[in-house]
Amino acid sequence: MTPTFPLSAIQGQAQLVQALLLAAIEPALGGVLIQGPRGTAKSTAARALADLLAPAPFVTLPLGASIEHVVGSLDLSKALSGNEVAFAPGLLARAHGGVLYVDEINLLPDAIVDVLLDVAASGVNRVERDGISHDHAARFVLIGTMNPEEGMLRPQLLDRLGLCVQLANAQDPALRSAIVKARLRFDLDPVDFLATHATQQTHMAERLRQARARCAEAAELPWSDAVHEEVARQCIAACVDGLRADLVMLRAARALAVWEGCKTIESRHVAQVAPLVLLHRANQTAGDAAQRQAPSPSSASAPTAEQSPVSSPESLPDPSPAASAPSALPEQSANPVQSGPPERNLEQPPPDWGAPQPMASAPVAALQADALAQAAMEALAAKKARAPGLPR
Repeated sequence: MTPTFPLSAIQGQAQLVQALLLAAIEPALGGVLIQGPRGTAKSTAARALADLLAPAPFVTLPLGASIEHVVGSLDLSKALSGNEVAFAPGLLARAHGGVLYVDEINLLPDAIVDVLLDVAASGVNRVERDGISHDHAARFVLIGTMNPEEGMLRPQLLDRLGLCVQLANAQDPALRSAIVKARLRFDLDPVDFLATHATQQTHMAERLRQARARCAEAAELPWSDAVHEEVARQCIAACVDGLRADLVMLRAARALAVWEGCKTIESRHVAQVAPLVLLHRANQTAGDAAQRQAPSPSSASAPTAEQSPVSSPESLPDPSPAASAPSALPEQSANPVQSGPPERNLEQPPPDWGAPQPMASAPVAALQADALAQAAMEALAAKKARAPGLPR
C-alpha cells in the first residue's frame, strides 16, 4: 500500500488540520471547504485524515462523474442475467466510514453537490430511481476544494458546507524550508519518516477516537446560555442569513471542547471556531449586499428627473444679457435646450487645435445591448418587407 504523509507532520496549516479534526469528530457539521492556491497541502491533509481514521476508505469523486455513479443505480448485470432488480452501490457507499474528497467542487453540477451535502449532513443515502427504492448508511467526512477565481458555488450550497478554510502560500523562509525538507525526507524514505512520527500519530489517532465517542453521547457537554448568547453575537455581527451558522458554530465549539478534553464549552471555544464557520458565509453576505447597493446599468445610463436638463430649471443657461453670445455670432434660439453650438471662423483653427479631447460614454449592459441589436434587426427586416420592388 502507498504510504500516506502523516497528519501530525503537516506544518504551517494549523487551521486546516483543526477544521478536518472537527469535521471528523462531529459528522453533523457537513464537511469542510478548502479554498487556496495549488500546492498548499489540501489533498495531502485529506488523505492524512483518512489514514488517521484507519481502517477508513479515501474516495475521490471525479469531475466527470454522473449522478448514478455517485449515488448508485440499478445493477444492470443482474437485471439482464436473472431479471433481478438489485442495487449497485455508488461512490457514497464506498466512502462510508471514511473521507470523500472532491477536488474543484465548484465545477461539479449543482445536482450532484446538492446530493453530497444532503448525505454528508444526514448520514443516509436514499435512492429512488431506475425502478429501485433503496437507502443505506453513508457517513463520511466531506472535503471539497475550490479556487474562487474559477467560479463560486451557489449561495444555497455554499451555506450548507459547515466549515471553510482559506489557505495561503508560506511567506516565512524558515517555515517554507521546513515544509519542503519534511516532504523530501518522506519521499526519500517514507518508512523512516513514518517511524519518526509514529508516537505523535498514535497519540493523535487515540485522541480522535475518544473525542468521536464522547461527541456521540448526547448528554456530554451541553451548551450553556452564555455559549448560546456568544454564538448569537458572533452571527449577528457577521450579518449571516438564517440560523444554520448558529447551529454549525455550536456543534463546532462542542467538538473543539471534546477534542481538548474540557468538561464544559467555553466562550473561547466559540471564538476559535467562529472564523471557520463565518468565512464563506460572511463573504457571501457582503457580496449580496454590494450587489443590492450597486445601481443597475439601465438606471445608471438613464438620467433621473433631477438630472434631466429639460425638467431642471437650474440646468438651463442664464437668459440674462450678460450671459448672451457675442454680437458677431448668429442669434441664439429662444429655446436654450434645442439651440446648437455657436458657429466659428473656419479660416482660423480653434484654440484647442491638436489637444486631446475628452470622450464620454455611457455603460450598457450586455443583455441590453443584445436586445437593442435584435430590435434594430427586426425593424430593418420589417422596413425591407414594406419597401416596394424588393424581394420578399
